[in-house]
Amino acid sequence: MTDDARRTVEAVWRIEGARVVATVARMVGDVGLAEDLAQDALADALVQWPESGVPRNAGAWLTAVAKRRAIDGWRRRERLDERYRAIARDLEEAAEDEWEPIGDDVLKLVFAACHPVLSREAQVALTLRVVGGLTAEEIARMFLVPVPTMQQRIVRAKKTLTAARVPFEVPEPHEWGGRLAGVLAVVYLVFTEGYAATSGDRWIRHDLADEALRLGRMVAALTPREPEAHGLVALMELQASRFAARTAPDGTPILLADQDRGRWDRGQITRGRAALARSDALGRGRGPYALQAAIAACHARAASVEETDWAEIVTLYEALEQLTKNPVVTLNRAVAVAQAVGPEAALRIVDTEIGPDGLRGGHLLPSVRGELLARLGRTDEARAELLRAAGLTGNERQRAVLLEKAAAL
Repeated sequence: MTDDARRTVEAVWRIEGARVVATVARMVGDVGLAEDLAQDALADALVQWPESGVPRNAGAWLTAVAKRRAIDGWRRRERLDERYRAIARDLEEAAEDEWEPIGDDVLKLVFAACHPVLSREAQVALTLRVVGGLTAEEIARMFLVPVPTMQQRIVRAKKTLTAARVPFEVPEPHEWGGRLAGVLAVVYLVFTEGYAATSGDRWIRHDLADEALRLGRMVAALTPREPEAHGLVALMELQASRFAARTAPDGTPILLADQDRGRWDRGQITRGRAALARSDALGRGRGPYALQAAIAACHARAASVEETDWAEIVTLYEALEQLTKNPVVTLNRAVAVAQAVGPEAALRIVDTEIGPDGLRGGHLLPSVRGELLARLGRTDEARAELLRAAGLTGNERQRAVLLEKAAAL
């Protein structure tokens, strides 16, 4: 298979994969089996499409093949009852171009993948795999674990759902409390991978970000009294509003300080601020997503980096730190402190509160240290940190930016 053909198949899977799995899961009632069947259909596509061409409706083609594989499996096991005969008749009579994805099916897929029988790590991994369409390699890189570990985690998660006979449905309202936190976490992680891809040659993956925002809006509509659901939508809207300004025409990343704020989507900013207002109006305080949305709103209000209320951003990060105890939040607070107070104070935070072993294996810590050291005139140290960060990132665009900064020093 040529590289172009493989890239075409992969692109189709990124766009249609979640809906294919969701539609097949609605038919077979088993998320793990549905994902396996969809992958089998994708393998067929890798063989057939380079010869026959990509079908006019690729999602319908993949879904039909996956369904036929399911029916063949039932027949082989001699368990084809009247229900399966009816499904087979309907499938044989349907035309492929009648494919109409049902929006709720993807949300059902998310809730199945976020069932309490799974650990949070398993929930996130499985949802990123079957909903986000990420490979095991990409997910492993996100969580800084070996690829075989992530592959085993995904396989175990699918087997657990099957053993627990988890239904393919949106849970009843009284069950939302125990499930919502997991769903929101997964949706945001999918968005985060779209906002700043951990690997590949694109800095922004619009397909993932758009799907996460769509799912987030659906969850918020289903849970209007949940402030964090609105907070997450606000955060994603405000961050997505910058997409047009975050890359040059050739795909090169443009950092916040250099962005043309006139290209920020004012409509999305308005929607994001309205969602944050809905979250605040519920009167239950700001959670982690609403606090991050408030930080994004500070940037959205400012006409430039210099006019940004960095003191307020530092305060918001301090509150977020108390809730999350997350070293990435501490690192972001240090960046804000550098703007509000100066790089020396920020470097003290990085070196004393995170330390050299914090965020081990990722590029974020050395990239921030490199920036701070450069501002302090410690050029040789700054260059070494930026080069180290470039060697740790899996994203080609991010690596190029870091190498350019190191070369400039």
